[in-house]
Amino acid sequence: MTATEPANLAPEPDAQGQAALLLTESLIHTLVDKGLLTIADAVALVQSAAEVKVEVADEAGESKGRMRESLAFLSKMAGSFGADAASRARLTAKVVKIGE
Repeated sequence: MTATEPANLAPEPDAQGQAALLLTESLIHTLVDKGLLTIADAVALVQSAAEVKVEVADEAGESKGRMRESLAFLSKMAGSFGADAASRARLTAKVVKIGE
């Protein structure tokens, strides 16, 4: 996959922030995959981060738009763990069915 030139002059997302977010999400998924963290714990962790984000944004005078963007990323991340849970449930059901 290659990077593309932006179609408009809107500012691009922060590369360092994107990399940090991807690394963090990958780490949490790995902890869940290894059984070191439950999916519920992972979702709670992301929800806690969202609560802290709101608190920090208010204190720092961050714009509502920027805060909403951050919360949208965190919501998407929490949703990915929900998708993992649904996928695992389907896989478990298939394995149980095969083993019957």
